[in-house]
Amino acid sequence: MKFCPRPYQTMIRDHILDVPRCAIWAGMGMGKTTSTLDAIDTLALIDDAPVLVLAPLRVARSTWPQEAAKWDHLKAMSITPIVGSESDRRLAIQFDSQIHTTNYENLEWLVSYWGNRWPYRTVVADESTKLKGFRLRQGGKRAQALGRVSHTKIKRFVQLTGTPSPNGLSDLWGQAWYLDAGQRLGRTFTAFQERWFRTAPNGFGLVALPHAQIEIQHKLRDLCLTVDAKDWFDLREPIVNNIFVDLPTKARKHYAEMEKEMFTCIENHEVEAFGAAARTIKCLQIANGAAYVGESNTEWKELHDAKLQALQSIVEEAAGASVLVAYHFKSDLVRLMRTFPQGQVLDSDPDTIRRWNAGQIAILFAHPASAGHGLNLQDGGNILVYFGHWWNLEERMQILERIGPTRQMQAGHDRAVFVHNIIARDTVDELVIERVQSKREVQDILLDAMKCKTL
Repeated sequence: MKFCPRPYQTMIRDHILDVPRCAIWAGMGMGKTTSTLDAIDTLALIDDAPVLVLAPLRVARSTWPQEAAKWDHLKAMSITPIVGSESDRRLAIQFDSQIHTTNYENLEWLVSYWGNRWPYRTVVADESTKLKGFRLRQGGKRAQALGRVSHTKIKRFVQLTGTPSPNGLSDLWGQAWYLDAGQRLGRTFTAFQERWFRTAPNGFGLVALPHAQIEIQHKLRDLCLTVDAKDWFDLREPIVNNIFVDLPTKARKHYAEMEKEMFTCIENHEVEAFGAAARTIKCLQIANGAAYVGESNTEWKELHDAKLQALQSIVEEAAGASVLVAYHFKSDLVRLMRTFPQGQVLDSDPDTIRRWNAGQIAILFAHPASAGHGLNLQDGGNILVYFGHWWNLEERMQILERIGPTRQMQAGHDRAVFVHNIIARDTVDELVIERVQSKREVQDILLDAMKCKTL
């Protein structure tokens, strides 16, 4: 297939070529992968060293090789995924390919394997928020491993993400460090904190100072290119429908006990939460309809089916249209499969995605953490239901964009996207919805401010 780049795709490619260490903040479905491959293909004329692409496992294994194979001018590119067992990785890494792809979990092994022989002068970090936890003397081991070679052996470092700051401005320091070693936001995370944040009134977490947003945006402006679909397309926003359900009396009693006393007794099982975080998790479980009992987190007890009934109404109203359902706890999945035997779980089998996109799966159950990066589900449907809720904004946005407006339009589907939030009234569900919406506002402001390159 012939590649006819759109203006924003040309901008992405040119930014990568012009700014050796840069970040591309592009909305999902905006062609980041293809544009980056196009830039790598051009760079091969002046640098024949292999390129390393870091990505989530499914994306590293399938998305990057498949994307190159789609376009006539990129078909000749050799891409080898370095994934799987250590023996599989050792075999794959011997191939003299233009691009090696691997998942972030293999970073420690990869850096150790190459040692002083590190061959990658260009590194692309797809979904770069995986690097947000980097710290000079602590933080994640994977990010630390990459940090050891980032400014000594890597000349060109490209970051790709549609959600650069899913949890607020504090997410940016770790990612920015790989680009400039702390030149813009501070050499250490502590210095970054002291300059632009203060401790939250409750003593937990950080709150950005009033001047932080503008100043941080200004510091990063020369490195970051923002491409927002709304600037290029006439998109219809998803139609969001909040469906509230009430907990039955018995379930409400258990919820109130857990919320206030951090303890409740479910069918002779004593359920206790040791800390605020554990209490929140238990409350979310009760809101969904089942709670884990015991210390192993393998046994659970069902408390109500209010959300299941709400989902049944949504499925009936869909009148045969396929529905994508996001769940969080394994107990939820068991109950969903029991209630909707016609449903299918999204797994690693490519045939599952094929059948969904062919309209052969009526209900697809997916965990947001495994149904995000690199999956194309837009052909299968345009209805998403959040059965359960969690605090992670990035995962929530990623699963939405698998069938979101941008992808619907690119696939030629002239239809709106419907998002149904099933919310247990007067529970932590409402707090999660409110919190992820507030995080979204912070990120939107940041992305808008970075549009200087696109306007």
